[in-house]
Amino acid sequence: MIRCAQDGCAGGVEADGFCDVCGMAPLPEPPPANPAAVEATEAARASGASGSAPVVVLAGPEAPASESSGPSGSTGSTGPTGSAGSMGSTGPTGSTGSAGSAGSTGSTRRGMLGAGLVEVPPVPARDPASAIMQDPRVPESRRFCSRCDAAVGRGRDGRPGRTEGFCKSCGHPFSFTPKLRAGEMIGGQYEVLGCLAHGGLGWVYLARDHNVSERWVVLKGMLDTGDADSLAAATAERAFLAEVEHPNIVKIYNFVKHAGSGYIVMEYVGGRSLKDILLSRRDAEGEQASLPLGQVIAYGLEVLSALGYLHGVGLLYCDFKPDNAIQSEEQLKLIDLGGVRRAFDVDSPIFGTPGYQAPEIGSRGPSITSDLYTVGRTLAVLSIPFAGYTRRHLRSLPPREEVPLFQRHESYHRLLRRATHPDPARRFQSAAEMAQQLTGVLREVLSAEDGRPRPAPSALFGPEQHTAGAEVVASPGEDRREDAGTPAGLRPDAGCASVLVPLEARAAAVALPVPLVYGSDPAAAFLAGLTARDPGDLAAALEAAPVASREVRLALVRVRIELGGLAEAGALLDELARDGPDDWRVDWYRGVRALADGRAGDASAVFTDLYDLMPGEHAPKLALAFCHECRGDTAEAGRFYETVWRTDPTHVSAAFGLARVRLGVRDRAGAERVLDSIPRVSSHHLAAQLAAVAAAVRGRRPRDLDAASLIEAGRRLQALRLDTERRAAFAAEVLEAALAWVRADRDPARPARGQTILGVPMREARLRRRLEESYRVLAKLAGGPERRHAMVKRANAVRPRTLL
Repeated sequence: MIRCAQDGCAGGVEADGFCDVCGMAPLPEPPPANPAAVEATEAARASGASGSAPVVVLAGPEAPASESSGPSGSTGSTGPTGSAGSMGSTGPTGSTGSAGSAGSTGSTRRGMLGAGLVEVPPVPARDPASAIMQDPRVPESRRFCSRCDAAVGRGRDGRPGRTEGFCKSCGHPFSFTPKLRAGEMIGGQYEVLGCLAHGGLGWVYLARDHNVSERWVVLKGMLDTGDADSLAAATAERAFLAEVEHPNIVKIYNFVKHAGSGYIVMEYVGGRSLKDILLSRRDAEGEQASLPLGQVIAYGLEVLSALGYLHGVGLLYCDFKPDNAIQSEEQLKLIDLGGVRRAFDVDSPIFGTPGYQAPEIGSRGPSITSDLYTVGRTLAVLSIPFAGYTRRHLRSLPPREEVPLFQRHESYHRLLRRATHPDPARRFQSAAEMAQQLTGVLREVLSAEDGRPRPAPSALFGPEQHTAGAEVVASPGEDRREDAGTPAGLRPDAGCASVLVPLEARAAAVALPVPLVYGSDPAAAFLAGLTARDPGDLAAALEAAPVASREVRLALVRVRIELGGLAEAGALLDELARDGPDDWRVDWYRGVRALADGRAGDASAVFTDLYDLMPGEHAPKLALAFCHECRGDTAEAGRFYETVWRTDPTHVSAAFGLARVRLGVRDRAGAERVLDSIPRVSSHHLAAQLAAVAAAVRGRRPRDLDAASLIEAGRRLQALRLDTERRAAFAAEVLEAALAWVRADRDPARPARGQTILGVPMREARLRRRLEESYRVLAKLAGGPERRHAMVKRANAVRPRTLL
């Protein structure tokens, strides 16, 4: 370890570049000899980029005494645990999570609020001197006995209440008087400057460390030195903080004694608690105001990172709430670790706050899932007007229909429901897992707010296997009745929904993303090496696999479904369920099998449970969209299609599904916008553009057309690289529509004003001549005499009349 270069400090510089004792950054490097480099270095220093002390803390208001009662342990991220039905016991874990997920130990991120996705307004670091209380006293409304929680120190008959005395209920002594005064020297090193705050476990003081660079520090003392539980909690806080090293958790420097009392010396964080940030917003905008959802989720991700670290070293936080996290600049820190305890500790007092504490604490004690419960409750309090956490919804969330935010962001509502489920087995089982899903929800929320996609690889699913419903229906003109007086197009009853091929249940099931293979499986390498695309070849390869592992059997289930062997797939799933009942992938394939079998209702029930289990994943939402469309509920299908496509444009099936839904309600413009959003690099871009051409003209009466839409359809068609037959077929359809519109127009001079379509002036004779040419091309390319004769008849029917 490199020795700290700060004067008077004996610490060492750790991997994150900061001293483990004084917390200071290393001294700046000497400027380089290059003049340009010297100039750049000086500019960086002027902007505060180097040479400054780190923003550091543990001060900040704790929960009022009236509120205080006396994911993951592994690095990396894990997938949802449990089956869709139980959402519970720990089952196989998924692959490692994406960047920004909680749970990794030893993180050195600084100022990364929002995981690079959302910009959180920075909170200026507060001048420590301005944070000192001028009149350090506890309001009478917040004075409670530390033993029985009875009101103490209350005024009567106009006289103020006592700040010291004995509880009338239990006789326990109380004192709300600061024990330290400004100017006192503690431990021969720390000069007390004043009080910062008071909470359930005592006063918090600001002091200056005269031994280490005159840095600001925080001294935290006891609420009541005669209370055994408070003493035990303070001692526990000292011991655990000494072990903790994480950028999102306040750092302890020392522990000193003075006048018979103990004080913990911690870093000073000059910011504001999440509670203060929320209250400030409500002061400015009204009692119903809440913080922006993206900002709330950004806070949640930072908290989960810290909790994941604590869980990884065998510690439980126990009492997280908005009071116990402070934002300073662009960094969030957990403070007040008075309730922290070891995971196996069954004797220490348990501290918590009503409205945030998990319901099973009294009977089962704290756990990882109870910590995650407090995060879910805090997210709810910050994001909605949630006064019910102390009243009507003490242990539940408000109904979705009562909260507009939950109605706008269903995935967020489902995430909170899982995080705060009364049954610990149905909550997230690790901070990493919850962070993984919360990050997916954040991407979805941000895309819904500004319309910009935010795709990211899934840690649980691979990409779509195929694209469902991307085929364009053959030109309606191919089977229309002939009429010598009317163009062979535009049958009045031809609707715009006939543009795209209707969704077929089995094709939808086969197109769904496939769960990723677990790398720990003995056949993982074998499965990764499979290159065959044909389902039959894949089935043969899987049956000949060197190891008949769980992953091989799951892959065989998928192939059997694709080949139509639903009975064989069902038997394999029953076998897999017996061997591992908590594997959510078994439920996923049960849903896929039900959808392929045409039982969209049964499939929908399975995928709804999986949506509850993994609210940040797109795959369950896409599956639900397919189910709803197959059942005829196009409104619900469209909602899920839009959510998936708006967030992640790699799911092209969602785009075609959304286009089908909009065409079904005759929203041609909306369908065209969706089809246009399929990028040029997609292999389905051409199909999307052909569908947009057909949507513009197919099934429309002449009075519903206009020159602009016709010209745009022609321009779009001309821009495409097509084979001769398809170009002639779609050109015929566009020309038919233009001819019908021109013939129906009562102003014969209007079409002649220089307007052209497919390079032809929009005049009846010229349109007929070009349309005739298109039909004769189709006749030459026809695959049989019947179709050839039909195309010749159409060419004859539309050719312009002559005098011969």
